[in-house]
Order: sequence, then C-alpha cells, then structure tokens
Amino acid sequence: MEKDLLFVVKPYELTKEELINLIQNHPEIKFLSLMGIDLSGNDTDVKIPIKNFLDNPDEFLSGGVQTDGSSVVLPGIASLNNAKVDIVADLESNWFVDYNFEHIDSTIDKPVGTLRIPSFLYHNEKAVDSRSVLRRAVHSFCDTLLKLIKENPHILEGTGIDSEKIDKVVLTSGTELEFWVRTPNDAADVEALSTSQVLQEQYWQRTRGSVRTALEQALLLMEKYELYPEMGHKEVGGVKAKLDVSGNLTHIMEQLEIDWKYASSLQAADNELLARTLVKEVFRKNGLEVTFQAKPIEGVAGNGKHMHIGVAAKLKDGTTVNLFSPENMRDSFMNKIGYGALMGLLHNYEVINPFISSTIDSLNRLKPGFEAPVCIVASLGHNVDIPSRNRTVLVGLIRDMSNPLATRFEVRSPNPLTNSYLSIAALYQAMLDGITAVAGTNLSVDELHNNLIKPSGQEKFYLEKDREYVSEKNIYEEYSTEE
Repeated sequence: MEKDLLFVVKPYELTKEELINLIQNHPEIKFLSLMGIDLSGNDTDVKIPIKNFLDNPDEFLSGGVQTDGSSVVLPGIASLNNAKVDIVADLESNWFVDYNFEHIDSTIDKPVGTLRIPSFLYHNEKAVDSRSVLRRAVHSFCDTLLKLIKENPHILEGTGIDSEKIDKVVLTSGTELEFWVRTPNDAADVEALSTSQVLQEQYWQRTRGSVRTALEQALLLMEKYELYPEMGHKEVGGVKAKLDVSGNLTHIMEQLEIDWKYASSLQAADNELLARTLVKEVFRKNGLEVTFQAKPIEGVAGNGKHMHIGVAAKLKDGTTVNLFSPENMRDSFMNKIGYGALMGLLHNYEVINPFISSTIDSLNRLKPGFEAPVCIVASLGHNVDIPSRNRTVLVGLIRDMSNPLATRFEVRSPNPLTNSYLSIAALYQAMLDGITAVAGTNLSVDELHNNLIKPSGQEKFYLEKDREYVSEKNIYEEYSTEE
C-alpha cells in the first residue's frame, strides 16, 4: 500500500509548475494543511481540499491564507477584537504528506494524504509565531558571528581557519524523544517500576510483542520521511509485560527512546514535531498508548528530550568546518568560540529556562537521581584525550576525536513537550552573548578554559563570582543540596 506514495516535498528544489505537476501526479493527496506553530508549541491543522490549491496556487505560495487567530496561543498579540492572522507557507523547509492509513481511497487503493506545509503566522503584517522566532534568531546569530569573526579574527586562534575563507555560518540542531508506552487503561505499579529502575532491568533490553512491532514500524516510517533514524531502544523505565491466555503480551508499561539525524535548526524542530506525530499514530495502531509528558509517573524516571546544538562554517571552497573544534583535537577541549558559547549558555541559563521548563510537569522531572539536571553546570570530559559523558549535568560537551565536525553541546533539561523552536532560539542567543564577550578580549584558549572551570568564590571574566560552572563528578551524590 505504501508503494509509490509521496512522503516528502522539497519546494525549494521545484518551480511552481513542477510543484503543481508533482501534486497532480499523486491523486492520493486530497488535502492541504498549513502548519503554523503558536507560542505554546501547538501546531495548527486545517483541512483544505487540494483542489483549492491547484485552482489558485499563488494564493498559497506567494500570499497567505487568512484565518481567525483568537484560538491559537499568541498572548498579547491576537485578541478577540483583533484576531486576523495570515498563515504564510514556508517555501524553504520540507513539506510532509501525512497519510491516514485507516482511510483508503478505493479507486486507487491508496490512503488519503494531507500535504502539511510548515508555515508562519502573521498578525498586523508581523511574523509572530514560534517558527518565525527561530528563523530570526538563526539569521541574527549567523550574521552577528560572521561580523564578529571578520572584525576579531583572533577568535579563530587554534582552529586553522582563515576568516577570509568563510562564506557563511551554519547552525545545526538535533533532538531525540523519550516516551512511555502502555496498554490502555492499565494502572501503573509505581513500586514495581521504581524497583525495576533501581535494578536497571529494562535499559537497552530487547523489545517484544506489539512494542517491538510498533518501534520497528515507527523507525521504518521515519526513514520514508527522510528523518534518518539512528536508533530506537528501551530506556531505564518500565516493567516486564505479562502473557494473556492467547499468548499476547498485556499490562505493558515501558519507556523507549528514538534518535534521528540532526538538521538545520528550523528543519530539526519541524522534524521533531513530525516524529512525535508518527510515533503516537504508529503505536496507537498497535493498541498502545503513548505519553510525552515530562513526568507522567511520580517517583519514576520521566521523559527527556536532549537537544544537540552545533555551529559550523561553510567555506568558499565548499567544505564545512566545526566552529567549536580546535585544529588539533588533543590540544584543547574547544576553541575560543566554543568556550564563549558555553559560557554564554551557562551564564544566561536563568533567562533560557522558562522557554525550556515552563510547566509544573516539566519542573517535576528535574529532580536528583533521575538523570535529569538539577543545577546549572557543564561537563567537558575527564581529560582532553578521552571524551566522556556525565549524565548528571545540564550541558555536556560531545566530542569525537576522529571527527571534529561532531563537536557540539548536549542540553539535557528539555522534555518532549518543550517548545523546540523557542528553546533553540533562546540557546543560540545566549551562546552569542558569550561569544561576543570573548571576541572583545585577548584571552587565550587556555585562559578561557581556566576561566570556565573556576571554583566558586573566585572572580573571573564574564561569569558570576559565587558560582562553579563545570564539574566531572556525579552531581547527585558528591554535592550537598546547598552546594
């Protein structure tokens, strides 16, 4: 049934005529939906017959569709007496065809599809949605960093990069999803779940039955949508399912994680929204209920969504270089730009946090002992030669000694329902603040490293005196609450 179905449309690679022909050649696409993202991260979904698009494509491609914005979350912007919002299609991002596999068009024996178009929401001729916030943040970061590099070429010290050879700055981001799966109407046995977690009975264990089927189907479907899944596995939470008289598994209560490939920041946030939808639908069709809540069960591990944040430069000869990595990976953990970015993220995290953890549910997850961060601290690794990962910190430096392009930050505080558009925007703006500060000094890489790893009570450049920002210890066990 999935043969010859169209899953991804790339409008930036097509002329208007080619786009129209592509849609006409896929009669299974019956509807179009303009997907704007409000400030709470909710996506709009309106079914518009595809004939309306084919009859007047310019209205959708060059103009915008007018709608009532009073029902979307745009506080202080769209109101009951000033509710007109225009939804404008994004022609530079991937469009996705969302298929209803429970609604088959019998004339062509294919499921009915809806072309979902990521869009921007305009109110009084201003873009006011989450996607537009991230788009502006990306442009601001890239333009400002490129200007800083041109005016302060010393910040490329130790990278082997010539500032005159940089064509543009490129931001890449990646997210992942943790989620709980259960058979509907089954109550959670918190004591059994807690015991299983302590004994680590479920982590990376083999999936079975309908959970295995759903996980495999989800990963295969993600491939069709060009999300490039990297792995799916059991997480720390869960208990062993039981067999019923028919030999089927029941009383399922498991925690899973799915990872996929990074992309440009705006595309990465769109991809995550798609992945969440695919996972929920695939597991539902297998008789399973999925929750992306941050802390669905008190006393048991919650769901995280670690964000991976990177910065690269595209050179005029077409090559890509990482702007966090030193030329020799054994010389230092990062270069000047990397240290500035990490200091900016940590120094400004109180400003970022409301965009990442803004609900009671999200804050309930951030407790000691559940592999969720509880304080503003980073980990660089035990030594520069051997990358390591500390799962108790807020931000981890991810490095691969054989691949300098892989250097990035892993932010561990987000949860699956965190608004990725606003969060990524906030993270990059905070990082830019630190890079700007470093560009205005003549501190060497070693001096910046010593600045970042300072003990509490020591006065240093940019950072607060009475704070410690880096630790390689187990934060939960080796520090008191006060520390």
